[in-house]
Amino acid sequence: EPNVLAGTLIAHTDAVWGLAYSGVKNHLLSCSADGTIRLWNPPEKIPCICTYNGEKVDFIGCDPAHMVASFNTGSTVIYDLETSQSVVMFSSQVESGVQSNNHINKVVSHPTLPVTITAHEDRHIKFFDNKTGKMIHSMVAHLDAVTSLAVDPNGIYLMSGSHDCSIRLWNLDSKTCVQEITAHRKKLDESIYDVAFHPSKAYIASAGADALAKVFV
Repeated sequence: EPNVLAGTLIAHTDAVWGLAYSGVKNHLLSCSADGTIRLWNPPEKIPCICTYNGEKVDFIGCDPAHMVASFNTGSTVIYDLETSQSVVMFSSQVESGVQSNNHINKVVSHPTLPVTITAHEDRHIKFFDNKTGKMIHSMVAHLDAVTSLAVDPNGIYLMSGSHDCSIRLWNLDSKTCVQEITAHRKKLDESIYDVAFHPSKAYIASAGADALAKVFV
């Protein structure tokens, strides 16, 4: 609607998969099926500040001058947004000779700790130390591909969504599942596409292949 739309950012040449916003400098990150990540300052006349290679992206919660990007090879990298240089490359510690689908479907940053969390096609969720790049924990989290992640604003809980039709709530300290919700029906072998926490209220939300968005209290 014209009275709602404030502007349009045009640069990607294929579907936009995800967005991340930082209120520190009012910058926006977008990732696309064209294989690029773009950093935007939307009010500017030329809003696209920089372009990176990558598939999934998020700002580093405790240091918004850095972003974390994942690639379809399964690797994850932290970039300095001022210099556009890579700072840390994460080691996924995949055993040599072991064939697995290490594709990353989502990457999120903890809001206060130097920790990055990735969701994988092979049902795993992995945790990385942003300072050393080393994996600090890995777990089989669902019965099917983990498609989406969200960390609550206080950094206490992690929420994950999967094509197994479930949303799972995890205690980040103990890495244990404290709640499970069957949220969406399957459609063409896909189910949950995204999950989110409300920034201030006790609500969570999910979006699925069944064309529904649901809010839970």
